[in-house]
Parts: sequence; structure tokens; C-alpha cells
Amino acid sequence: MSITSVKSITLVALFSALTVSGRLLFAFIPNVQPVTSLIILFTLLLGIRYGMVEAILVIVLSNLFLGFGIWTFGQILGYIVIVLLVGLLIRPNFKKIPFSVMILFAAAMGFLYGFIQALFQIPFFGWGYFVAYYVSGLLFDVYHAVGNAIFYVILAPLLLPLLDKLLIDYGSNQLIE
Repeated sequence: MSITSVKSITLVALFSALTVSGRLLFAFIPNVQPVTSLIILFTLLLGIRYGMVEAILVIVLSNLFLGFGIWTFGQILGYIVIVLLVGLLIRPNFKKIPFSVMILFAAAMGFLYGFIQALFQIPFFGWGYFVAYYVSGLLFDVYHAVGNAIFYVILAPLLLPLLDKLLIDYGSNQLIE
């Protein structure tokens, strides 16, 4: 399935709408939202190209409501790194990875995302700010990690079979093998 086909664009648009809605729905809880878990699931099913498109769309669209700033580029970078890790390390071996390990992976991505956000501050504010930013944000990284684990536990069993069936209906050869 080509990324520019109508079916692909529709699938990405629908999944982006779901993910943006999830981010906005949980915006009142600091760092607890289903975005990371949904991007992990989408990348597992469709691979790196689709995962990156999804990640960029979700950040840009949700930031239309939540606000843009220099952090927007850090958010995109953070999710691109997560997509690459999922696509290169997890997706090729997904069927062999226990569910509990995937839950821990989703949680770890909350800490990685926070670390990338802090690193992204260095060019603008310097190393001293990085340390203060990172240390002061650790509690929020814990919230993000716990939220990711909970959302993965809830969403993976629901969405993976549903999306897998949808991909079969679409005639895709991109299924998890």
C-alpha cells in the first residue's frame, strides 16, 4: 500500500484524528495522554514511514489547539526517535516480544521523550538550563511513563487486532510478521 494512496491517506487521517482527540481529551492531566502508545501501535502495524507521518501530524494538529513554540520541534524530534526505535528494534521481532516487555518499553519511551525534550533546550539556553529542566521534569516523565504503560495495556489488545484486520481488508502486505 503506497503512502500516497487514498486508502493510506484515509488510514493515517483517521488514526491521527484518534490520536489528536486522545491528546486533547487528556490535556488537563500533565503528561498523561495516549499519544506515545498510539504512535507505538501505529508504527508497529505500518512501519517507520507511516509512524513518522502520524507523529508529525499529531503534534502539528494538536498544537493548533494547545499552542506552538520552540518545544514543538522538540516534540516532533522526540516522537521521530521513538518511531525509529519501534520500527528498527521492536517491529521486526514484535511477535517474539512478551506483552509485559512491551508495557515496559512504552513506559521507557516516556522517560526517553522527556530526556529528548530537555536535550532540545541546550542550543537555546545552554547546559545549565538542560540540567535544571531535566531534573525539574523528572516527575512529569514518571507521569508520562505510567500513562504510557496504562494506555498500552488498554489500547494494544483493542487496537492491534482491529487495525490488523483493517489492513487485511485494505489488501496491505505491511502486516506484522
